[in-house]
Amino acid sequence: MIRMVRGQAQAVGKDYVVVDMGGIAGGVALRLFVPEPTAAQTQIGATVVLHTHLHVREDALTLYGFLSDDELAMFELLLSVSGVGPRVALSTLSVLTPDALRLALANDEPAIVARVPGIGKRTAQKIVLELRDKVQPAAGGLAAFAQMTDTDSEVIEALTALGYSVVEAQRAVQKLPADVVGVEERLRLALSQFGG
Repeated sequence: MIRMVRGQAQAVGKDYVVVDMGGIAGGVALRLFVPEPTAAQTQIGATVVLHTHLHVREDALTLYGFLSDDELAMFELLLSVSGVGPRVALSTLSVLTPDALRLALANDEPAIVARVPGIGKRTAQKIVLELRDKVQPAAGGLAAFAQMTDTDSEVIEALTALGYSVVEAQRAVQKLPADVVGVEERLRLALSQFGG
């Protein structure tokens, strides 16, 4: 099984990266489907290292790539839920970081999972039900999420309503200074981080 790919990014799409293996594999280039944030931060010509999952079907071999073992582990855990295929699992990691997903599972919040395109209310409930006992919250990684106030939650909700992903919204809120209070002011500052 292919567990890691290292090479030069030759092409980047919204949800994929083409990695040229160069001299390593005799000039082979592989197309890997990746979470959207990974594709967005991958520069053509840059060396990339992706942890991979090879999905085998009768009619296709599809390679999925992730920047960390943690993302790969969450992807494979999502695949263990009946009715969740690789495209839905990848879409989940395009919207939610592994820590954000763990927090939603730990807090029994299927509404957060249901924000992922392609996941309805019932599937979100199924994911939370089947996975909440299988994941342990990361000690340090969830601290910032756990400290979010109701105001921050409202700001995240407003940002996602404006079309930003949950991940983008959470990152913007985490960068806000603690001395700025009020939903409107925090939202204004969060929006300013998106350059518009």
